[in-house]
Amino acid sequence: MSRAEADIPAPDPALLEELVVANRILAQQQVVDAFGHISVRHPRDSGLYLMARHLAPGLVTAEDIVIFDLDSNPLRNLAPRYYSERYIHGEIYKLRPEVHSVVHCHARPLIPFGAAKGVQLQPIYHMSAFLGRGVPVFEIREAGGMTDMLVRTAELGRELGMTLGELPVVLMRGHGATMVGGSIKEAVYRAIYTAENAVLQMEAMRLGDVEFLAREEAELATAYMGTTFERAWAHWKRLAT
Repeated sequence: MSRAEADIPAPDPALLEELVVANRILAQQQVVDAFGHISVRHPRDSGLYLMARHLAPGLVTAEDIVIFDLDSNPLRNLAPRYYSERYIHGEIYKLRPEVHSVVHCHARPLIPFGAAKGVQLQPIYHMSAFLGRGVPVFEIREAGGMTDMLVRTAELGRELGMTLGELPVVLMRGHGATMVGGSIKEAVYRAIYTAENAVLQMEAMRLGDVEFLAREEAELATAYMGTTFERAWAHWKRLAT
């Protein structure tokens, strides 16, 4: 049963601004285009999340942000239309209590790695060290048979979340990718550098055999790079706004 609007805590205007900026950054960095979306868990109620209405990310304003429950029902600031794949967000939040932001994108560099057999996306440099524990590929045929490739139901969202498991990134064959983070800034960072890693890995593979980061190198680099989100965010925000 949907909650009464009076029971839903209003989001902090600063959080709304950060979510709007995140949409603009992802668009400016070409992680999303007219399609794709980012959400954030409501900091005052973990059973809710915030995401824009059905709109190109680069056009999102604070007035476009809708509050959803984890079943992805819109509860506040209702709109005529919502992203059909909002279930990606709600189901991941259910499965991963520590996740506070989710990005779904169709970034071009990632599509080949979701489709090519026998080739895995692996961390090629320290900026993408968070990929070091592996990047699974979600096969929607195994979850739902023949579909239009979109995650339109809670069941498909749950299957995607289970493929993601405890990792930060999951590729989606024939579709794109989904990234998660403990904050908006971390999720944006991971989305940008996952796409950048794909570009660099493809270039390196053309030259010959590639030496990827070792597991320990990836763990050490991930721990350090986790202290640098504010620096990256300030740079991307300046470019996007």
